[in-house]
Order: sequence, then C-alpha cells, then structure tokens
Amino acid sequence: MDFEYTPEQIHLRKSVREFAEGEIAPHVMEWDEAQIFPLEVVRKLGQLGYMGAIFPEELGGAGLGYIEYSIIIEELSRVDGSVGIIVAAHTSLCSNHIYKMGSDEQRRRYLPKLATGEWIGCWSLTEPEAGSDAAGTRTKAVMDEGKWVLNGAKTFTTNAHYADVCVAMAVTDRAAAQHGISAFLVDKGTPGFRAGKKENKLGLRASATGEVIFEGCRLAPEQLLGKMNEGFVDSLKVLDGGRISIAALSIGMAQGAYDAALKYSKLRKQFGRPISEFQAIQHKLVDMAVDLDASRLLNYRAAWMLDHGMRVTRESAMAKLFASEAAVRIANEAVQIHGGYGFIKDYPVEKFYRDVKLCTIGEGTSEIQRLVIARQLLKS
Repeated sequence: MDFEYTPEQIHLRKSVREFAEGEIAPHVMEWDEAQIFPLEVVRKLGQLGYMGAIFPEELGGAGLGYIEYSIIIEELSRVDGSVGIIVAAHTSLCSNHIYKMGSDEQRRRYLPKLATGEWIGCWSLTEPEAGSDAAGTRTKAVMDEGKWVLNGAKTFTTNAHYADVCVAMAVTDRAAAQHGISAFLVDKGTPGFRAGKKENKLGLRASATGEVIFEGCRLAPEQLLGKMNEGFVDSLKVLDGGRISIAALSIGMAQGAYDAALKYSKLRKQFGRPISEFQAIQHKLVDMAVDLDASRLLNYRAAWMLDHGMRVTRESAMAKLFASEAAVRIANEAVQIHGGYGFIKDYPVEKFYRDVKLCTIGEGTSEIQRLVIARQLLKS
C-alpha cells in the first residue's frame, strides 16, 4: 500500500486549486444568488483537460485515472459544489456511459467534443414516478418506420438546459421490467426533444437541474447506445463510477467547510482568547478531520480499484454513503462553530450547509446505498 500522492497528483491538486480560487471563488455567491450557470468557466475547464480527465488522449481526454479525477472534483467543490457537480455529471455519467457502452463510431463522434468541453453532456434516468425505483421508468421508445420514437419526460437532470447531448433511458420492452430499458443518444436540436422546467433548488444553485421532455422524438437506429434492453444494467455500471465522483464532491465541500471553520476558530475570540483553545471546539474540529480522512481513504480505495479494473459496486457505494453523510455532519458543525455568523451569507459555511445535502440524495439515496452494500455483503 502507498498512501503518498505522486508528484503529478500534487501538481494537479495545486493547479486545480489555483484555478478554482482565481476563476471561481470571486463569483460563487453571485452565481448562487442569481442561479447563473458558469458556462465560460466550464469551457475553460474543458480546455484544461478537466472535463475529460478519465478518457484516453486519442479521444480528447487527459488520460488520467479515477484518483486524479477525484482530486479534480474535490478541489472544484472545495470552492463551489455547483461547478463540481456540473463536471461530475458531464464526465462520469454522460460521457462515461458513451465511453463504456458506445460503439467506436459513437465514441469518435461524441467524446472529443465532450472531453474538451466544446460540448456539455447530461444523463437522464430519473422520472417523477421512477426515482429510487428506476426500473419503474415510463419514458418509452418504439420502432416506427425505421426510427426510434421517444415519448416521456425525465426529471432532476443535471446540465439539462445547457447540454449538447443527452444520454436518456427509455423502455423498449415493458414486460421485461428493468431488463427492458435501453439507452439513447439525443442531440440538442433534435425535433421533439427539449428541456422543460428548471428547478429552483435549496443548494448547488449555479448548476442547472431540470426536466428533459420527449414528444415524438425520432432517432436514427444508430442513436441506440449499447445493446438493446441493457440500458438499465449499463446504468448501474456507470453509477459505480459516478458514486466515486459524488463522494469526491462531498469531500470537496466538506473540506471547504472544515477549512473555513478552522480558520474562523483561530480568529474568533470569546472570553479573551480564540475559541480554538476551547476543548468543545477542538473536539468538533477533531471529529470533522477524522470524518474527512476516513471519507477520502474510502473513496481513494474505490478509485484505485476501478483504475485497476476491479468491480467496485460495494466500495463505491460505501464511499458515497459515508462521505455524503460525513459532509452533512461536517457542514453542520462548521455552521455551529461560526455561531450566528454561520447563518449569514457573508460566510461560506452557510452555502456549504445548503449544498452538501444533495450528496445524500443524488445518484442513489443513502437508503439505496445501504441496500446496495447489503446485497454485496450477503453474496459473500
């Protein structure tokens, strides 16, 4: 076992942190208050190779592994979780589904544009009646005169209103339940395909989350992604990697909240001395630091295993479950350490507190993660 970062990983963290603090930090509250999607910054992230970190160079990617990808998401989210989730949904859901399940022609057509940030991607699985029960999907695709015709609607789709391509799941064999769902590639501007309502969210407000709607949307046969009726099974494989990115998102925001609380505790004085000297505050900081380290180690284990071609269903679910719930605890304590100022938007912990909750919900709730882990444990 080697617990040291490589020189390249240290340099990567430094580079992403400098970019985030220079290009993102000055605008965080403006973007949050006005729900501004940071399109210009996203394009720059693509130019730097961060939007295609885990894809090979011949397809426009940076040729990095999941540990490096986790570092990127962490450092972006340490400043603004909205940017972190934009990159995560684009990379490990939409783009990765194409990379893992797509044909050579599909990879060549889509990945160079996605990996470089020229295009933004979204991934649509959830529906109003199919959340944790994703197999309850109602959006359907039928073959008509040589074309696939999609009808239905998806919800809670990150990047929905800015995506150039959407990977969407639709029922192709109702009788087969989860084994009758297929994945499709839908380009922006395709007749019958549009973004619907944009959600007004508690947190992560600079990321655009909303509906995508299909009304007689006709697709060529080659827009089928992967094998017919295997879209849901493929989605579960994609989510194994996606949960590593949500764990990294959690860790990044938790780190930002912890850093702010630690700094504040050294500056804030009560009874004539910094509150960091009080044992009650020290205990909070210790618990936060332990949660952070445990979260990061769980996630790097899953990332390392995935980089080495191992199955990570259990490990990524564990990392996502622990890191997301730890991030909620850490953000809560960061607000508490700030006292009344933690409730004020002049201090960053207020936003971290709002933002981190999504991590216990997105890409499988904590309850679903426990089911996934339990199934893996009971197999042994």
